[in-house]
Amino acid sequence: MKYNFRLFWRTFYRSFFDSKNTPARLTQKRLFFLIIFYAIWPLGALMHWCFFALDDLLFPAYKNHPIEKPLFILGNLRSGSTFLHRLLSRDTETFTSLTTWDIYLTPSVTQKKITQFVARLDTKYFNRALHKALYKFDAATLGKIKIHPISFFQPEEDENIHLHIWDGYFVTFLFPFMDEYPNYQHFDEALSPAHKKRIMTFYRSMIQRHMYATGKKYFVAKNPAFSAKIETLAEFFPEARIIYLARNPLDMLPSTISWINYARRQFTDPEPGFLYIDEILDMTQFWYRHPLRYLDAHPSPRHLIMKYDDLIQRPETVIRAFYEQFGYPDKPGLPVIIDQAVKETLSFNSDHIYSYEEMGLSREQIIKLYADVFERFEFETREEPVLREKVEVR
Repeated sequence: MKYNFRLFWRTFYRSFFDSKNTPARLTQKRLFFLIIFYAIWPLGALMHWCFFALDDLLFPAYKNHPIEKPLFILGNLRSGSTFLHRLLSRDTETFTSLTTWDIYLTPSVTQKKITQFVARLDTKYFNRALHKALYKFDAATLGKIKIHPISFFQPEEDENIHLHIWDGYFVTFLFPFMDEYPNYQHFDEALSPAHKKRIMTFYRSMIQRHMYATGKKYFVAKNPAFSAKIETLAEFFPEARIIYLARNPLDMLPSTISWINYARRQFTDPEPGFLYIDEILDMTQFWYRHPLRYLDAHPSPRHLIMKYDDLIQRPETVIRAFYEQFGYPDKPGLPVIIDQAVKETLSFNSDHIYSYEEMGLSREQIIKLYADVFERFEFETREEPVLREKVEVR
């Protein structure tokens, strides 16, 4: 496993010495973030890598731990993958996922074992006082984020795990100097075989650590960014089950532009307005076409292409069908799990209002750019000039 020190140094240098006229310009807000980040992240990274080394000494068997029939949910951002991922994660008898806590605080086997031990003590001797305090802290911090429900204890995108080697798409949310990065958005086509192998070897080892530490049988992950690496994903996980979710570009695109701008603005202080439009247009077109080309060229009962509308209109029918198709055990309590997931989604308010025009786009332009997607999935081309994301399934 190799840390991308060169990229780490370049993002550091650009942040302090070459950020003028970029979205990450050195304003007071940005400087405050950088001071906090560089005071915490390097020490945290060093700690994690020490624990990774301890894993090799204390739990070397994780390296050979099988990853049986992992399920990967792909598709563009804002296409229902979060809803499906968190719904399936409620089926704890079948699936396990990486939570925000797993990704950022306990990525190693050793850290997970320590956490499990402390949790048992907390339950046995302290009436779960630590557990309750952590949940209150979680609600007061991550729970305040208003465009995407985030929690230490909820499943999150595995793409975050690549921050531990500073070599993945999510680094761009903290340091949006796009000219510095490999073309992660076109992973399969743009990265060298050696680079792809380095990244995916690390990712596979992190999944093995998680499965070994938890003792769960099946792993489920949702990663829109994996749409760009579907070929490499299939190579490294030959038993993988893949669901590709497709959503109407008229809904997906403005929602994605809003989300990426919101996410990057949490750590930067650019001028007002929607940024990264060209990047997002190029990325989203590729994240439709590349995985669909791969799936069309590799027909398999382990693959499923699914429309967003089908998922949200008849989730139980859809989910029972792919449980059977992919060889997962039947879940008698699935209706209850689905009902809980839907209620959670309906209770979350985003309050983000935006229009195509604000983003410099038109309905006709979107239909033209994604003409093949509209044709394939028979998506409606109706006009909805203003979208309010209050109860949208993501």
